Amino acid sequence: MPLRPIDAIFVHPKRRLYVVYYRGILWQLPRMKIDNSAWQRRHLYNDDINALYLSRRQAIHDPLLAQKLRTLNLPAAVRGSTLPLFEAWWEAHGFDWLEDKLISGQSPLAAHKLITRPSALNTIIDSSSTTQSNDSKNNALANAAVNITPAKQSSSSTMATATNDIFVDMLADLADEVMHHRL
Repeated sequence: MPLRPIDAIFVHPKRRLYVVYYRGILWQLPRMKIDNSAWQRRHLYNDDINALYLSRRQAIHDPLLAQKLRTLNLPAAVRGSTLPLFEAWWEAHGFDWLEDKLISGQSPLAAHKLITRPSALNTIIDSSSTTQSNDSKNNALANAAVNITPAKQSSSSTMATATNDIFVDMLADLADEVMHHRL
């Protein structure tokens, strides 16, 4: 199991179904649709893990399910790999990939896009120079999560605003986990 159990969507091409890797446990969805109703009818996946391939699409469009599953916008080179290969990649490169995303001000989450404030991005870049200690880099990483703001929303869309707040909180949690992993 990876160091930090993450959420990822896998496909079983022969059986034509989705399997969700949710915090280290494989859950089979009853159909080829990822939404809250399919998630409610999930059951444990007990078949061959080598038959599962990481889905190219990790974004979840159902806002209710997107609050529960923290799928990441994984690199294109990893997509399509089998579950064992994905776990090996995550153990070897996952935290470095997360750190790179957060330091550059990009969201690692697949469900949304974030915009950073220019001043926050400059602070991150200045704080992560090679002459500073690891503590300074970890503080810059934590500040990156705090200084990320969601894209502008229309005032009539309170659900979208609430969802973005949740994603900002999830991003802060990821930054905290990466920061503490390095200590």
